[in-house]
Amino acid sequence: MIRAVAFDADETLLDLRPAIEAALEVVRAEVRGIDPAAELSRDHLRDDWNSVFAEDPDAPVPHIRREALRRSLARFGLEHHLDTQVEAFFAARFRETRPFPDALAMLAELRSSYVLGYATNGNSIAERCGLGGEFAFELYAHQNGLPKKPSPAFFAAVLEAAGVDPHEVVYVGDNYRHDVEAPAAAGMRTVWVNRAGREVPGAVVPDAVIDRLAHLPEALARLAT
Repeated sequence: MIRAVAFDADETLLDLRPAIEAALEVVRAEVRGIDPAAELSRDHLRDDWNSVFAEDPDAPVPHIRREALRRSLARFGLEHHLDTQVEAFFAARFRETRPFPDALAMLAELRSSYVLGYATNGNSIAERCGLGGEFAFELYAHQNGLPKKPSPAFFAAVLEAAGVDPHEVVYVGDNYRHDVEAPAAAGMRTVWVNRAGREVPGAVVPDAVIDRLAHLPEALARLAT
């Protein structure tokens, strides 16, 4: 019996990449306005994010973004503008973040049958991303000491919030390691959102694979039988 469905956020329910790209373009435009000679490129921004993330992948996402932007600005001696650029980035990032087109209808279809949860490593606050009021519970890594996925403590918190046994929860997400391997190790069932049609990259086989959210209700119905 499936009683609860918990969702990852970014690239599962939320089409985050266009929002990030738009926010980075805002920062580039702001930097050009401060110093027209400062050619802050997308490569700079990407490389600085990747470097900071590699150094401490368990850090809170807002901290990683802030340090990455600091390094990008420091390339041109503009780090004293960090606070305003962080504010500009996050204002644009949240303004531009949207659910995937089939997300809201899918959630509405599931709500009468399952407890719905939102459990993410990122900082995509549901109410700021077009998902306010959609879930019975919301969990964010680094709030109240919650560690990031794939920590077992993260999935223990999901189970506690859902109030059900592990085999009664399906976790849905796009990241194989975080959203398939880790919740499966916690005893949950898993649905891998695989929009790119990739091969399963490890030994843990998802209970279902879907290429779009609209297919999730049918996949859950199959798992329930």
